[in-house]
Parts: sequence; structure tokens; C-alpha cells
Amino acid sequence: MSVRPPLWLFGYGSLIWRPAIPFVERRPARAHGFARRFWQGSTDHRGVPEAPGRVVTLLPHAGARCEGVAYRVPDDAVDAVLATLDVRERGGYVRLDLEIDLLAPTPTAVPALTYVAAPDNPDWLGPAPLVEIARQIARSRGPSGPNREYLLRLAEALRELEADDPHVFDLERELLALREDA
Repeated sequence: MSVRPPLWLFGYGSLIWRPAIPFVERRPARAHGFARRFWQGSTDHRGVPEAPGRVVTLLPHAGARCEGVAYRVPDDAVDAVLATLDVRERGGYVRLDLEIDLLAPTPTAVPALTYVAAPDNPDWLGPAPLVEIARQIARSRGPSGPNREYLLRLAEALRELEADDPHVFDLERELLALREDA
């Protein structure tokens, strides 16, 4: 599938702090009607098949909003960027077209593409008490590094965006409390 330019890509997880794709513009952005949750298993980046890590996905949720960043991909790189992301996001993620708000300098609604993991994928872990999710993250490591790093970098990136995400920040507190008890 080839997407016609311009392509805005919405990042709400590691794409915020590690895009690893060419872009001509990066803007704070918001998706309405979605909540970010650490409910997707990672067996290829932040965990392994025997010990999956946990990474974020977007879930439809009335009244919710998810802050992240949007990248405008160079017109001549759209197909290459999508091919790269299809590999990077292969662990249960699929493309989703949605509308986002670019937040600065002037709020503007634009169509965008993102990647989400739905409950019907084989790596889906679903909800669990925050302390259980934090313990799983604390002990998980994969080819892209420790799962702990993913959570802490995401929390830091959201603070830099001045974005409030109680799920991420509460989970970060649980993880840091585990480290203090260790």
C-alpha cells in the first residue's frame, strides 16, 4: 500500500524519543478518543519470546486524549519510511489512519498514520495491576535494550512535551519504587 504525500506519522511510544526515520518537521500532537496503555507484549525489542516485555499501544476510549509527536515524512521517502516502520512495528502492530491535532505553533487537524496493537494479536498481554506490569518491565530485556529504559524514556519525553499521562507516570512510580526496594 502506498500512501500519498504528505504523510504525517503520529508517534506515542518510542517514536517520540527514537524516531530513527527521516522527517522534515516534528510537532507536538494529540489524538482524541485514544488512551495509551502498556498492554502490548514485546518479544522482539524489549523482551524475548520466553520473557516478553511490555510496550504501549493505543486503545479507543471515549473522551480520552493521547499526546505525542507528529513527523512529516519527506515526500520522496514515504515508501521507504513505511517499509522501515512495517519491520520495526512487526510485533503485533498494524497501521491505523486517524486524525490528529498538531498543537504548535497553531493548532491544526491533519490526517495521520500510526501503528497500534489490537487485542487479537499473538503478543497481546492486556491489562494487569500496575505493580505487576512494573515488575514485568523491571525484569524484561530484549535486543533493543532493557524494558525499564523504554518506560523511563517515554515518561521523560512526555514531560518534555508537558503532556500528562497518569498511566505512564503511575507506572513509572511503581517501577522506581521496585528499584528502591531491590
